[in-house]
Amino acid sequence: MKIISVVGARPNFMKVAPLHRAFQEREAITESLIVHTGQHYDEQMSDIFFEQLELPRPDRYLGVGSASHAQQTARVMTAFEEVVEEEAPDLVLVVGDVNSTLACSLVATKMHIPVAHVEAGLRSGDRRMPEEINRLLTDTIAELLFVTEQNGVDNLKAEGVSDDRIFFVGNVMIDSLVFFREKAAQTGIVDELDLTPSRYAVMTMHRPSNVDNREGLTNLLETIERIADLVPLVFPMHPRTRNRFDEFGLADRLEAVQDLILLEPLGYLEFLRLMEEAGVVVTDSGGIQEETTFLQVPCLTLRDSTERPITITQGTNELMDLDPEAVEQRVQDILSGDRPDGQIPEKWDGKTAERIAKHIENTLAAASA
Repeated sequence: MKIISVVGARPNFMKVAPLHRAFQEREAITESLIVHTGQHYDEQMSDIFFEQLELPRPDRYLGVGSASHAQQTARVMTAFEEVVEEEAPDLVLVVGDVNSTLACSLVATKMHIPVAHVEAGLRSGDRRMPEEINRLLTDTIAELLFVTEQNGVDNLKAEGVSDDRIFFVGNVMIDSLVFFREKAAQTGIVDELDLTPSRYAVMTMHRPSNVDNREGLTNLLETIERIADLVPLVFPMHPRTRNRFDEFGLADRLEAVQDLILLEPLGYLEFLRLMEEAGVVVTDSGGIQEETTFLQVPCLTLRDSTERPITITQGTNELMDLDPEAVEQRVQDILSGDRPDGQIPEKWDGKTAERIAKHIENTLAAASA
């Protein structure tokens, strides 16, 4: 059996790494290939991620780069079609909800190659988000749907998906966190930045709705100023966000904020350690909602919807509008001891990749019998 796993953006690396390890441990899976579409690519950061996550270099790099959604999806499809023709895999595995996920699923399905979707069934209910469209369409055509939480199972069943395509396996992102947690603790980044555990905040912000317009970015800047007035705020800045501060003429005001530690994007281990020791994390990312839930660290997600509701109903995540005064007050409350009571969701135990590999092996074996 030959499996191609697709990565397109940095969060995909953390999901594919434990899967690649699990595939290598199963005798029936003779080849595990990694294809990097290059949807998001920074040479320095990609090198760090492959090294830290102990991933081999991608077997194929497609180099599609940034573009509009239509152009990027088309480029991935064209390039990936050639890979599938040459490699003739038994299965294509896609993760998450980026454009590469949908593009490669379309190619494989039309070439009659089964598709497995890891993180299936997640829904925000907001079709203005391109990720929501990618999730919906990928789940429609994928044969194997691997789900992180019960809510995902419920969504798929409500959409008419048959039970034999749905597998509740847990969260593969947590596999990487569990596997590398001890290694992350050895990075020393908290001491290097002269931070006191539980007495600093961490921020990541990059979604277009928050940073691609002047009003949103101005509100974000005021939020940063207010949080940094309470505790040191560590902000590894996404290139997209940095460019918008320059574009809207707000970079000087940002640089002037005291107790704001602006960093380039960090490696996985360094950022994991910063999250684990933080008093609060403020974000608009999907994966960070899950990681903070496992780590039991309070998380404020500055969005009006989430495709990961279990992080709110069971975890330590809270949804908030990008309202500087309200966010400041909530951060202050959390730092004063008003922390959400959370628990780790079912099957978020570091063994999800093993379950996925077993299901894939059994499914492909049955199909070839």
